[in-house]
Order: sequence, then C-alpha cells, then structure tokens
Amino acid sequence: MSKVYLITGASSDVGIAFIRRVIQQGDTVIAQGAGDLSGLAELCQSYPGAIHTYDVDLSDPAATDLFIQDVQNNYPLPTHIVHLPALRVINTKFKNFDEQRFSLDLNVQIFSAVKICKAFLPKMAKARYGRVLFMLTSYLLGVPPKNTAAYVMAKSTLQGLAKSLATDYASFGITVNCVMPSMMETKFLADTSDLIVQASAEANPMGRNARVEDVVPAMAFLVSDEAAFITGVTLPITGGSAL
Repeated sequence: MSKVYLITGASSDVGIAFIRRVIQQGDTVIAQGAGDLSGLAELCQSYPGAIHTYDVDLSDPAATDLFIQDVQNNYPLPTHIVHLPALRVINTKFKNFDEQRFSLDLNVQIFSAVKICKAFLPKMAKARYGRVLFMLTSYLLGVPPKNTAAYVMAKSTLQGLAKSLATDYASFGITVNCVMPSMMETKFLADTSDLIVQASAEANPMGRNARVEDVVPAMAFLVSDEAAFITGVTLPITGGSAL
C-alpha cells in the first residue's frame, strides 16, 4: 500500500534522515519546514514528484490553518503523521522566563499538532488505519536539567496529547506513539553551550550523545505495520542515561 506521510519539522536533521529511511516508490511525502528547505533538495531530486515541500511558520496559527487546508485540498488523506518541530532550547534561569517565546513554541509544538490531528485523525479513523508519531525528550525522565522549564513544559504537554489520542483512536486502527531521545547532536543544539553538550556526552554511559542514526530506526519501526499493536508508548533512546 502506498503511504502518505505528513511530516512537520521535515527539514530538520531528523526529518531528512527519517524520509530517507522510510520512503518507497509510490509514496507521497508532504514535508513542512520553516525558513530553510535546502536540505530536502537531494531527496526531491531522488524521488521526483513524490516530496512536496512547504515553508510554513507553525508559530503563526493562520499560516498553520492555510497549510492544513492546502494539504486537505491537494493530497490524499495522510496515512502517517510525524510531528517533529520545536523552537531551539534556550537554557535560562526561570526568573528570565520569556512568556512571548514560550507562547510561540506552544504554537509550534502543541497547537499545530492539535490542529493537524483534529483535521486528519477523524478521517483516518473512518479509513481504519493510521500512524502518528511525536518527538519528545529524555528531559521528561527523572530530574530534568536546570533552566529548561519552557522546553520541559511544552514536551510534557505534547506527551499528554499523545496519550489521550492513543486512548481515543486505538479501536480505529490508529497508533499514536512517541520517541524520547537524550541530547542529540544536530543543528537543533545551535543555541546550546558547547560545555553543556560536552557534559551531556561525558555523563552518558556510552560516552557520547545520541545521533540521528540512533533515533530514526526506532521512529521508522513505530510507524511501521509491524508495530500495529503498539500504541501509547514513549520509547526512550538514551544510551542508558535514563533507566
């Protein structure tokens, strides 16, 4: 069966690697990114006509609504929804909490996910098939790092959404799962101090941080047909740093 992937945050390192991992001839990929979609160019050339890119700022609710409407009007119903986007982590003391930036991140991570799932999951339920996957963080396991309140709050809310959707849609052949990697060395860490990145690697039992290639195979499994009886799961990918 040909698949239709709706991937938000598709221009991220993880998004690009995930598409490369799962795409098959005949599949359709609707790939949302924000600002720089150049990383998807090679994939678009390798699969001409299969990957449709959108430069959409998910922090803007109106832009998100237009994106969803365009997808509804121009493509078959998604079979897979993979939600990856987030604003970069900024480590800051709580007394300097930036409410405006946090509000934007809620739009990017939470409200866009709600809008997308509300638009497509009822139709996926009628089709009796669907896969949904969210990106979380190992910061939700145990004691989170200091000065990460905004990021932890947003990811906790996303986890709550995933659990609720898994409960609501299990009987319709739709699975909703999450991956929870520890610190992953990608361009997402551009605003994170090198000292913090190094300390995280040294503290990990495997002596390094997570890599894209550690995370993407788990993502691919959770959206596969082989994982049809797995839903409501949050899979830690931490190298043993969270047991």
